[in-house]
Amino acid sequence: MTDIVSPEKRSQMMSGIRAKNTRPEMIVRRALHARGFRYRIHVKDLPGKPDLVFARYKSVLFIHGCFWHGHDCHLFKVPGTRTEFWQAKIQKNRENDAKAKAALAALGWRVLEVWECDLRATKKQDYEPVVSRVSQWLELAD
Repeated sequence: MTDIVSPEKRSQMMSGIRAKNTRPEMIVRRALHARGFRYRIHVKDLPGKPDLVFARYKSVLFIHGCFWHGHDCHLFKVPGTRTEFWQAKIQKNRENDAKAKAALAALGWRVLEVWECDLRATKKQDYEPVVSRVSQWLELAD
């Protein structure tokens, strides 16, 4: 299957995809901050540069995009072009995720992942179950 846009346009589109401050990440950050949780973002000193670091709870939160991390959900589909490249890239991302989680656990950190598909809602109140789950998870460490 051929791409419907030129390679230059595709490159421009892909370079515009952010790794930090994504919409799912901002949803979770705002909701947890409103609940009184304080955190640091993208801490480079920790394995995997977690999206949110809750030092008080010795816990970290990763907010993963379903495509980039190969989540088994309706949002993930291997592209029809350059399939081998994308499969290798996504597999490498999965391996890096597993290494980061293991390294964090070895350092005594608790790790939780939230997936993009969990935050694909049209109304703010639809995010509530995810935010409540994260809040409860954090409070267990207190």
